[in-house]
Amino acid sequence: MKVLFEDNHLIAINKPNNVLVQGDETGDETLGDQVKQYIKDKYGKPGDVFLGTIHRLDRPVSGVTIFARTSKALERMNKIFAEREVKKTYWAIVGRRPEPFFGHLTHYILKDSTKNIVKAYDTLSNRARDAKKADLDYELIAEIEDSYLLKIDLQSGRSHQIRAQLAKIGCPIRGDVKYGYPTPNKDSSIHLHCRNITFEHPVKKELVNITASVPKDPVWKMFQAIED
Repeated sequence: MKVLFEDNHLIAINKPNNVLVQGDETGDETLGDQVKQYIKDKYGKPGDVFLGTIHRLDRPVSGVTIFARTSKALERMNKIFAEREVKKTYWAIVGRRPEPFFGHLTHYILKDSTKNIVKAYDTLSNRARDAKKADLDYELIAEIEDSYLLKIDLQSGRSHQIRAQLAKIGCPIRGDVKYGYPTPNKDSSIHLHCRNITFEHPVKKELVNITASVPKDPVWKMFQAIED
């Protein structure tokens, strides 16, 4: 577990892929469990450790994940995220070059909770009347052979938003068979990474800028020069 940022109010972790942020029906250990144990061991905390989940990454996704260490920080960070006073940048590797190379995507996202999948629609309609608007900007920043690295800036935070929107334009993320990529990654991960989160600290009112290095696998390694 790599700690990216830590103070009395917040802690940010570079989440490995295939680790849950919060518990589900599998009962597998979560990143939250690991962070609580880290705090307990480091500071000799007796009893339960408070830890609030501010935002979530899907299990197969890696990158910056932030937790609150106090209830005050949790309340204020929830407000910051809800009011979109946070800049979130993701990297995604896709198997098809997007056309155009950069642009803005607006779709309407409808979630099927029974299948844990969402569908992106171009417009609102009767069949998608409960869909929620989702916006992002994307830019092609590198390409090597049949792999294309995109930088994505989120304007909204819908469930599976990036995965569904990129699939909608014919560019599903590598390994993401749920959204149309033809083959899975061997470790069940997908090549989507929360690269950077920037926000005003909820207590100190200072700018916080947190960046996470990408996983160490051969596909990400091809783009190492970009990271450096």
